[in-house]
Amino acid sequence: MAFTLQIGTQAPTFSLPATDGTTYALEDFGDAEVLVVFFTCNHCPYVIGSDENTRAVAERFAEKGVRFVAINSNSKNTYAEDDFDHMVARMEEFGFPWLYLHDEAQAIAEAYGALVTPHFYVFDEARKLVYTGRAIDNPRAWENSTTHELVDALEDLLAGKPVSVPVTNPIGCNVKWDGRERHWMPPEACDLV
Repeated sequence: MAFTLQIGTQAPTFSLPATDGTTYALEDFGDAEVLVVFFTCNHCPYVIGSDENTRAVAERFAEKGVRFVAINSNSKNTYAEDDFDHMVARMEEFGFPWLYLHDEAQAIAEAYGALVTPHFYVFDEARKLVYTGRAIDNPRAWENSTTHELVDALEDLLAGKPVSVPVTNPIGCNVKWDGRERHWMPPEACDLV
């Protein structure tokens, strides 16, 4: 059985605390025409190298009814920088245009099958998965990217077309699972494509 959510799957529900002091559930984003859930963290160079690209995409599509929700599932026992206090500080410093939720128990990362940070999931209005994978092909240095799969998927979806490339391999640091060695991946988490 695949580890990562399969195309057409309903978005797993969640209820997680955010850096703004509020707890959010999947249902709280019911007004979004499209929901982008992405797994991220504070320390990963792939996240840090691509956050400004993600910001630009989130801002570009916000007026078209697309909401972005970030989730940090990394264990603070692996990287202390990934704890909730550092999440709050990062949002205060950078003012990203998304909510930043904390999945300390890692149950949501497991439900979605998050492989790395960053890992993107795009859900349509019915909250069916239509795209999963990377945003760009060079997240460590987003300016050097030659492909923009997340933008392509959003444009297809908003144009009422099937997403032309619904699955790509996400590029980043593996999710830091509590109690596992730093680079551990679930055995069933093979390449997606």
